[in-house]
Amino acid sequence: MLPPQRIAGRRAFHWRTASPWTTCVRVACCSRLRFMWFALMVLTVLCVALQMLGVVRQARSSKVLKFVNEQLVRIPAEIHRPVKRKDWENLWSVSAAMVEEPVDQHLFIQRRDESENPHSEEGRDQFLEDTSKKLTSTTKAAPPTEANNLWLDQNFPKQPQKPAFPKRTPEIHKPPQSDDNNDKYIVKSQDNDAVTCQPKNRIVFLKTHKTASSTILNILYRYGESHDLTFALPLNMHSQLFYPAFFAAHFVEGVRTRSVKEFHILCNHMRFSSQEVRKVMPRDTFYFSILRNPVAMMESLFVYYKAIPAFRAVKSLEEFLIQGGRTYNASVPNNHYARNILTFDFGLDNTAPKNNTELERRSAEIIAAVERDFPLILISEYFDESLVLLKHALCWSLDDVSSFRLNSRSERSRRPLSVETSERVKEWNSLDWRLYQHFNGTFWKRIDSTLGRTKLQQEVELLRAKRRKLEQMCLQEGGAVDPVHVQDTSLKPFQYGAAVIQGYNLRLGLNNDTRQHCQRLITPELQYTSALYTKQFPQLAAARAAVAKKIAASRNTATHRAVKRNIETNVHTAMTNNTSHNTYKAMVDEHSLHSLDNSVVHNERQNLIDVTKQNKEMKRTSYKHITQKHFVNSNIHKEPQKAGLLR
Repeated sequence: MLPPQRIAGRRAFHWRTASPWTTCVRVACCSRLRFMWFALMVLTVLCVALQMLGVVRQARSSKVLKFVNEQLVRIPAEIHRPVKRKDWENLWSVSAAMVEEPVDQHLFIQRRDESENPHSEEGRDQFLEDTSKKLTSTTKAAPPTEANNLWLDQNFPKQPQKPAFPKRTPEIHKPPQSDDNNDKYIVKSQDNDAVTCQPKNRIVFLKTHKTASSTILNILYRYGESHDLTFALPLNMHSQLFYPAFFAAHFVEGVRTRSVKEFHILCNHMRFSSQEVRKVMPRDTFYFSILRNPVAMMESLFVYYKAIPAFRAVKSLEEFLIQGGRTYNASVPNNHYARNILTFDFGLDNTAPKNNTELERRSAEIIAAVERDFPLILISEYFDESLVLLKHALCWSLDDVSSFRLNSRSERSRRPLSVETSERVKEWNSLDWRLYQHFNGTFWKRIDSTLGRTKLQQEVELLRAKRRKLEQMCLQEGGAVDPVHVQDTSLKPFQYGAAVIQGYNLRLGLNNDTRQHCQRLITPELQYTSALYTKQFPQLAAARAAVAKKIAASRNTATHRAVKRNIETNVHTAMTNNTSHNTYKAMVDEHSLHSLDNSVVHNERQNLIDVTKQNKEMKRTSYKHITQKHFVNSNIHKEPQKAGLLR
């Protein structure tokens, strides 16, 4: 038998050796074109199946609609009579009744089954009679919505307008304490109709800068602590919600870890972001903030933030404004305090347009944005009136809003501004000035429409009387003192810039409850925030305290080591200097000794020379003397008579 032929290195395919089924599989599946054709056929079959399924579902829906139409046909003819004017007047009453009193679904299904049964005519009549009574029993009307106005067209007569009645001034009285802690207040109006008012416990307060907002913060802190509410506190025990960055939900402690199920009060410094705040707070949260006249606020900002780059290079606010803000640069950090700070805090662009038309348009947009998010705006210049208005808006008592002024400057650090400087401030902070003007007007409109000026003045006097009573009960000097005179260092306010922030001293001899109440009234913002964080997150606070203690211990150890190292270095340096000094001294002594030796040797040599000279001189003298004696003796012998004559 011949060997199989090879084609291009591969074994040739023989049709006779392959089975018919194998050939079909190879031809159908191994070819790429045939495989693509097979996949398209499968997709086509799936599409057809989906189309058929849609047709079946549509048929079932049409059957359901037909069934509903048959049920509607069974309703008596008087329900389908032409709509009259009286019926349109009662239309909203019917819808309101259906919303407030929903129909029992189980009863409806049971009666529907009875109506479907041709032998149960009595059940169907009973169901229609009950429905008619349900629709005609209500007299309460609800206002139409925009969606309903689409199908309430002009073909139907309009409802006549009812005469407007003047609003009645409510008066809130706190009821005596009962067994249940519902915290409800009774609101009595002029016609002696009692209406219950539920205090608002879900609050967002946008804390603006230099607007007496620290006092509002203390009010919210005390109310939330006394009612066991949960605060949305800054992460990692900070005092601000990472201002000036836009607020984010994860800035709040407990959001990422989900350790807190619900937050009640959000009131620390932040740059407002509506979407992020609503991620943290419930839907029924009440939003409010406070504004201040930009002229007085600018003077306070300049003193407090004198160290920012915009104010650092000038000596006074007048010089800064005369130069037209030449040192101001919006891109430099912390310069946002220098211009339109209120607009910035509300999360809006604080760059003021130079064109008047564009400025008015921008101002209108800012005002609309603030009104959309904040139903209540307080005014710092009318602080007591604002507290009364806040008390009614939150349905609180007068004791809840009683407070002392916190984070306020001493009078000696304030300086009035001239009329010319005030006008320049208004022009520089044009957005804030228009924002303040608008909400200052709406503030008094709200008072006129809710309380009235007479009622407002009465409650303001009551509030001031309570404050004077608290001052006499709690404070030593009866008012604020400079920080150098604050006796308790834990109650000393934070000092920043050139401002002198005042504090308080508690009266001595107070009992525990009174002292605790008074101490809450005067606790500064930073200390109160830290205390609430420790109370709300004790484990995190303990962990941070342990870490801080370790850091302090390590710093002390490092400091001790550094001091010890410095001491050793100084000792070594001193010893080195002493050794070198001793070496130098020894060298000097050796040199002096050597010099002394030389001098001694020289002296001894000189003495020896002198002695030798003296000896020689003495010898010479003695020799001379001997010679002279010998000469004398010889003369004596020669002249004896003369010598005798001399005797």
